[in-house]
Amino acid sequence: EIAPALAEGAKQVQSETSGASAVTVAVYDRHKVLAVRPGYSESAYGVAIDVGSTTIAGYLLDLGTGDVVSTAGRMNPQIRFGEDLMSRVSYVMMNPGGDAELTAAVRSAINELIVELCDTANVESSCVHDLTLVGNPIMHHLLLGIDPTPLGAAPFTLTVSSPVRALAGDLGIDLAYAMVFVGPCIAGHVGADAAAATLAEGPHRSDTPMLVVDIGTNAEIVLGDSTRVFAASSPTGPAFEGAQISSGQRATAGAIERVRIDRCSWTPRYKVIGCDLWSDDDGFDVAVKKSELEVSGLCGSAIIEVIAEMYLSGIIDQNGVISPTGDDADLSVDDLAARQARVVADERTFAYVLTESPIRLAVTQNDVRAIQLAKAALRAGIDLLLEHAGISSLSDIRLAGAFGAHIDPVRAMVLGLVPDAAEGQVRAVGNASGVGAARMLVAQNQRQEVADAVQSIVKIETATEPRFQELFVSAMAFPHETASTELLAQQIDLPAVKLKAQDASNARRRRRTPATAAN
Repeated sequence: EIAPALAEGAKQVQSETSGASAVTVAVYDRHKVLAVRPGYSESAYGVAIDVGSTTIAGYLLDLGTGDVVSTAGRMNPQIRFGEDLMSRVSYVMMNPGGDAELTAAVRSAINELIVELCDTANVESSCVHDLTLVGNPIMHHLLLGIDPTPLGAAPFTLTVSSPVRALAGDLGIDLAYAMVFVGPCIAGHVGADAAAATLAEGPHRSDTPMLVVDIGTNAEIVLGDSTRVFAASSPTGPAFEGAQISSGQRATAGAIERVRIDRCSWTPRYKVIGCDLWSDDDGFDVAVKKSELEVSGLCGSAIIEVIAEMYLSGIIDQNGVISPTGDDADLSVDDLAARQARVVADERTFAYVLTESPIRLAVTQNDVRAIQLAKAALRAGIDLLLEHAGISSLSDIRLAGAFGAHIDPVRAMVLGLVPDAAEGQVRAVGNASGVGAARMLVAQNQRQEVADAVQSIVKIETATEPRFQELFVSAMAFPHETASTELLAQQIDLPAVKLKAQDASNARRRRRTPATAAN
C-alpha cells in the first residue's frame, strides 16, 4: 500500500506548491525504493519476456493500466552454440567457460530487446520498474548465471525451482531502477515458460480436463483440471521449426506457410508469408513481386500441412513411406501423369516436388521421417500423461507458442500431433507463456498463484518412464497406430488404412477361427 500512498502524497504536494518541491517515489513490494524523480509522474512501466530456446519475445506494459504498449522479438543468439537445448548443454560441458558465454549472449539479447521496446513506445528506460522473465529450465538457469549441466542427464536436477527476485542490474539487465521476477520452474525439463502458460490458460482452474501443449524445440505438456494437474516435456527437436528439413526455414517473409494438395492429380497450391493470395489465384505472381517477396522455403506450419496433405492424398502411407503413384485406381491418364511428375526418384527413395519455380522445393523421405520422430515424441508424452491421469478423451486441447498459434488444428490431428477431438475442441492460444509472464508482471496475486500451482503439479519424467518407448513407437504412424480417429473422420476424409502383410495375415486367421472351431 505504500506506493499509492506516496503517489497520492506527491500529488497533494504538487497541488499545494505548484510542483516546486514535489517528488515521485517508485516503491517495490512496499519497502524497497527503486527511484525518486522530481515532480509528480504516473509513468511506470514493466517488461514481460519469454526467453525461448529459438525466439525471445518481449512485451512492454503500462503498469498503471495493464495495457501492452509495444511488442518485439528476436532470435536467441545462443543458437550459434547449438540448435537444441542438449547441444547447448554439451557445449558447456566441452568448453570451459561456455556457460558464461551462453549467459552473456542471452542477457545481451534481452537488453537489446528492452531498448527496442522502449524506443518503439517512446518510453524512457528509467520509467521501467519491473521485469518478469520465463523460460525453459536450461534458459532459466543460463539467464540466472547457473551451470545447466545437471539438467543434461538423469535425474535432471534443478539448482533452483522457486521464483527468483533480484535487482535488474544483478542479472546484467540494463535497467537502473527495476526489479526482476523470474518465474518458477515445474521440473527438470518443464520450466517457467510452462508454468506461465499454465497460469495463462488455467488447467488448474478448469472443471474439465484441459491439455495445453507448447510446441517447440522442447515441447512442454500440461494436462489436468482443478483436482489434479500433470506436466511433462518431450524432446521434439527443431524439425517443427524448419531445421533438419531439406526445404525448411524459419517463419519469415517469403516462407510458405499454408499448403493444400489436390487428391487426384497431387497438384499443390500454397500461400507465403507476406501475401494474402494462394499460388493458384490470379495475380499471385504480381502480388509476390510487388511485395518484393522471394519464395524461399517452408516454415513450420507449412511442413505440418504439406505432410498431412501428402497423407490425405495418398502420397505417403500410414507408415510415412512416399509412394511414386499411390492408389492409381480410377485415375485419368492426365492425373496419373501429373502424379508421376510430382513424385520423383531421390537416390534410393522418393521425394514430392512442391514447386520448381522460382525455386525448387521438395519434401524428401528423410523430411517425413524427421517429422515422424518429432511428432511421435510429442504424442508419446501426451499419451503418457493421459495414462497417468486416467483420462480417455479430451474436449479442450490448446496449442500454445508462436508455432502452435499457426498450426491448422485439423492437420495437427491428421499427423497425430494431438489426440482425437471434435471440431472446435483443438485451438491455438498464441504465446501463452508470454501472456502468463504479463499476468505475473501486473499482479502480485498472479505471482503467488503460479508459485502455488507449480508446487501441486505432478511431474512426469518421460526420459525415465518405461512406457514412453512403447507409446513412441505406436505414435510413429499417421495419425496413430492404435488410437481412435473417429472424431477427426467427421471433419475430413481420411484415407483407408492399409494393413501390413503380417497384420492382414493375422486378420484372415482371426476370421477363419470360428469356422475352424465349428468343424
